[in-house]
Amino acid sequence: MEDIEDFKKSIGKKSRLLGIDPGKKRVGIAISDENKLVSTPLKTIEKKNNIDLINEILEIIKENNIKGIVVGNPINMDGSKGSSSQSAKDFAKNLSNNISIPIVMWDERLSSQAAFNLSSSLDINTSKKVEKLDQNAASFILQGAIDYIKR
Repeated sequence: MEDIEDFKKSIGKKSRLLGIDPGKKRVGIAISDENKLVSTPLKTIEKKNNIDLINEILEIIKENNIKGIVVGNPINMDGSKGSSSQSAKDFAKNLSNNISIPIVMWDERLSSQAAFNLSSSLDINTSKKVEKLDQNAASFILQGAIDYIKR
């Protein structure tokens, strides 16, 4: 895994990125355009086992010519790292053992809340909101990272 500055150098100018919000049951996936301006929610993967999950992510990488992955790191509001952060780190490490493109962890402190609030401001019923929460959170994580990269 890389830090954001090394990641920025290794992904190149024109490249699409994948944003991942790893959860215990569901994994949110988002994708950026090749100019890294906009992050778009792509899908939510129901996590059955790690092998299927990695294969599905590999398929998305191939189909979309992805050059880098941003994994959300759920750091506690006070900056400490809890069990969710350790799980995200383990997930990213497992990914890096199976995928050869650059991977970076991104502080996602407010992403799920922001994604829920955003969908609340749109006129969407609650079951649809929850259904799309993970991919919206992944999109929020990825948008934060690409905004940083673009600075």
